[in-house]
Amino acid sequence: MATALKIPNMSEAEWNARLELAATYRVFDHMGWSEMIYNHISLKVPDEEGAFLINPYGLHFSEVKASNLVKIDIDGNKLDDNPYPVNKAGFTQHAYFHAKLPWAHAIAHTHTTATMAVASLEGGLQPINFYACNFIGNIAYHDFEGVTVREEEGPRLLESLGDKRILMLKNHGPVIMGKTLGQIFLTHWSLQRACEIQLATLSMGKPVVVPQHVIDVHQRDLNQVELPGGPGAPDLAAMIRKIDKIDSSWRE
Repeated sequence: MATALKIPNMSEAEWNARLELAATYRVFDHMGWSEMIYNHISLKVPDEEGAFLINPYGLHFSEVKASNLVKIDIDGNKLDDNPYPVNKAGFTQHAYFHAKLPWAHAIAHTHTTATMAVASLEGGLQPINFYACNFIGNIAYHDFEGVTVREEEGPRLLESLGDKRILMLKNHGPVIMGKTLGQIFLTHWSLQRACEIQLATLSMGKPVVVPQHVIDVHQRDLNQVELPGGPGAPDLAAMIRKIDKIDSSWRE
């Protein structure tokens, strides 16, 4: 992943984090998960306490580069001379989770059609397909309160999340949290597939519901074989190789 350091006086750890985050934005766009200039993926700077990287407000995911990511503090204040602003709706919710959850190093929020549709459905995600069974019992839901720009909503978001790592904002879309970008990429991909298949299934008629005892076995057996690098690392790496062949400008 690493390339020559592009920004003077920047640590190697931060530059590598910028590279991986910029690549992840390009991967999300390649997968069709971008939403004009909106939505967000944030990442803790590994060697700088209280510092985070996020996309420049005003740029499409396809325009994000390692050098134009904005470095901000926990309150969303810029820590560098980046000319781009930060979308308040983007970091208000992220900041609260980053501050209160030590393990939440990476957070993604998207507005894909499939995930928003399921978030807007009574009962949310249903145990009616392979991928959905990965998530049953592992998703939290939060009632829609409007655009997420008010800090006072933070405690309610955290209360709704509980001990989960995925928060479905009802009528809005998912917030996915994890220790690594690979982890949130794989989680988002699997959740997206679950929601897409649910939409297709419900459009045809009455679904076959998987019983809880089968879901329990399914979830128990999911991680019997893990590839090196941790959950999602090989998946994200494969996609980065793919987008690198298409456009490697994210490395700039």
